[in-house]
Amino acid sequence: MPGDEAIPIIGGTGALGFGLALRLARAGQQIVIGSRDAGRAAETADRVRDAVPDADVEGLANAEAAGRGPIVFLTVPFRAQSEILQAIHPSLRAGQLLVDATVPTAAAVSGKATRLLGVWQGSAAEQAQEMVPDGVAVVSALHTVSARSLGDGSRLDEDVLVCGERKADKARVARLVELIEGLRAVNAGPLETARIVEGLTALLISINARYRSAAGIRITGLPVGDHWS
Repeated sequence: MPGDEAIPIIGGTGALGFGLALRLARAGQQIVIGSRDAGRAAETADRVRDAVPDADVEGLANAEAAGRGPIVFLTVPFRAQSEILQAIHPSLRAGQLLVDATVPTAAAVSGKATRLLGVWQGSAAEQAQEMVPDGVAVVSALHTVSARSLGDGSRLDEDVLVCGERKADKARVARLVELIEGLRAVNAGPLETARIVEGLTALLISINARYRSAAGIRITGLPVGDHWS
């Protein structure tokens, strides 16, 4: 059940990771902020506690943080994904889930954030799956949720597209996502579907720049009720 074990957020000092930590802490979850710099991680944990006084949160170096819970979130820029996955590889173990929110935008090579880079494996999530130890499953999620909205307390009302090979894995991630008020997790298919979902980030960046907004997405026409049982 959510809340029984810590949730490591690798890259938790960045905007998306911090916003995710803040929202999950408000939902009563135990959070471990991961960073290359343990001092920065600790400072970010203090920021979470400033906003959520009763938060159960600590900050650690990435490698130590990655081993602290069964579902690990990776919220880093694409340019850092490979390096950080290599660094935490010894800490990951069979049975863990890695939730990858990486988007291969051209900003990684000083290009435009509205353009995608080609990834040999097809998507950043599929690249991550090749890099994690055997027995660690990658689930792709959180690409269309604004980091700014997560972090500033804005009202959320949108869907999170979740991609992965096993419905049971996606359901575990969905249960955590849906602890955040205003978010609904939608089963978007196998991990290769992340090739499409990652591209929606670039699309939303373009739209939001034009409308000066932080819009997300909503899938209409789905049946009401729990989709994950």
